[in-house]
Amino acid sequence: MRLVMANKLYSSWSLRPWLLMRAFDIPFEETVVPLRQDDTANAISQYSPSGKVPVLVDGDVVVWESLAIISYLTERFPQKSFWPDSRDARAHAVSISHEMHGGFQALRQACPMNLGKRFVAKDWEKSVLEDVARIEALWRAARMRFGDQGPYLFGAFGAADAMFAPVVCRLDGYLFDVEPETRVYMEAILAHPAFISWRKDALKEPWEIAAYEEGHVVQEVVAGTQ
Repeated sequence: MRLVMANKLYSSWSLRPWLLMRAFDIPFEETVVPLRQDDTANAISQYSPSGKVPVLVDGDVVVWESLAIISYLTERFPQKSFWPDSRDARAHAVSISHEMHGGFQALRQACPMNLGKRFVAKDWEKSVLEDVARIEALWRAARMRFGDQGPYLFGAFGAADAMFAPVVCRLDGYLFDVEPETRVYMEAILAHPAFISWRKDALKEPWEIAAYEEGHVVQEVVAGTQ
């Protein structure tokens, strides 16, 4: 299998399936297509019918969109516990993952994922704060109801955690003032070996995109970047 994705420093969509596959020891090759280069569109089009990444290529099978890739992996590797075992927890995990996939546009647009920088906190628009409040509520409810067997949303690390990992990066990178329980969950994601591996690779990348920092003041350059 091959996972085609964009810059690890910036690509929140690519992070999701990569993190899940690495966390569950699924062997795959990766192809990184840097964003905003002269040949970016052409390079992606060689793999992706949508012109976007991530894309999973598994023989003759081509799957695009992060949540679709996770769904495919669930069928491809039924022995892997990507989702909780119990019906109610699984339904809950799938629901919040779909909400993440289709929602929180205000936060996404205001705060592009950037693993190489942390930015000075600011007065956020109401829509951004509403997104953050909803995310915290989702995490709190999942942890209270299903998370007693481990530090992640449903105890053990799974697909729902992979879906929300880019949000963890945003809340951390833009220094949002979050509840203590939110921070505990964030630290669990940031300390996961698969995420540490992703970030290590991201900080070695030679590409930087200035547009991803517009409107924000850099407070800290994460060690390892130029």
